[in-house]
Amino acid sequence: MAIKRLQNRLTQSRLALPVVSLLSVIVWIIGGLISNNLWINFVCFALSTYLMVELNNINALIRTYSRSVSCSFIILFTSASFLFTSMQGSILQLCIIAFYLLFFKSYQDKSSMPWIFFAFFCLSMGSLVFVQVLYFVPVLWLVMIINMRAMSNRTFIASILGIITPYWLWTGYLAIVGDVHPLLEHLMNLTTFTPLSFGKVPLNKSVTLLFVLIMAVIGIIHYLRTSFNDKIKVRMLFEIFMIMDVISIMFIGLQSNHYDILLRLIIINTSPLIAHYMTLTRTWITNISFVLILIAALALTAYNLWMPSFTF
Repeated sequence: MAIKRLQNRLTQSRLALPVVSLLSVIVWIIGGLISNNLWINFVCFALSTYLMVELNNINALIRTYSRSVSCSFIILFTSASFLFTSMQGSILQLCIIAFYLLFFKSYQDKSSMPWIFFAFFCLSMGSLVFVQVLYFVPVLWLVMIINMRAMSNRTFIASILGIITPYWLWTGYLAIVGDVHPLLEHLMNLTTFTPLSFGKVPLNKSVTLLFVLIMAVIGIIHYLRTSFNDKIKVRMLFEIFMIMDVISIMFIGLQSNHYDILLRLIIINTSPLIAHYMTLTRTWITNISFVLILIAALALTAYNLWMPSFTF
């Protein structure tokens, strides 16, 4: 009989999600939910968490009962409390998770035009607030071929239509108003690059990024070593998370002025990976690492919450 350590008992507990959710609400309140009127941002976060639950449930990302995917998302996100105030990032985050939820439904289905259309429609809606997300489209087309095995002439066209539709609607509105300059200025942002300068990134943000990157590395290495235990579909989906995670990390070096938004993308892709590690490993070393990760997350949360108090 396999040993069930503290990490397994906690990650597989039915109380895990309610407790973590309650703690996140407290962090949001301390972080300015009421005082800064962040209700819309909080609703986006709550919906994002719900979609992460569905993403795990529908695709069976963890091969045992666990809410660790959504819990990991909550913990990583709330530890970076400086992200709470960005409406732009909140909307993009919700759109990206919705994209994954719809996109994964097309697995091995070359006639899944509706799912592909709505998935890329969500991605395109996200690009209305962060146009640089369109850089991921060619990668996602490759993923459709290699991982999803859903690429066909019709699904390819569906993806293009999904991308175009929000811009077509926006163009129509701007044509009625009589000023298309906002659209042109928005698209011109695709040509702007500001390479990363670590000296300009505040210490608390650098520490947060380092913590999330460590979680990503642990999750990726763990999954590459143990992926043979999962079904083929789950392996394909986790490969997508790993690919998008690595690209997002590389992208942050080219778009340092969008650090906060790109960190959200890294958190979304890292959450399933670190959740898989924490739920399905059961050695004394991983148990210790689980405790250390929780302590580090709590310390980082406190650090980011109280950091503004020490800004002069």
